[in-house]
Amino acid sequence: MKKLFLGVIYLYQNFISPLTPPTCRFYPTCSAYTKEAIEVYGAFKGSWLGIKRILKCHPLHKGGFDPVPLKKKNKKH
Repeated sequence: MKKLFLGVIYLYQNFISPLTPPTCRFYPTCSAYTKEAIEVYGAFKGSWLGIKRILKCHPLHKGGFDPVPLKKKNKKH
């Protein structure tokens, strides 16, 4: 699943996104954010984080720097 989702993002970034003017209000872009989230958290949680980010992309949100959250390490006692 992870490779499939990353493949879709690759296609978007290389074939669809270049056809549109740059208008992203976030850094990194939503596609770069989702790609990194999937690489860090896996297909399902990474996609969920990407969807949440895309839902914030509207005129009432100021945007800005919004990195993928750091993965918490499990504490072993």
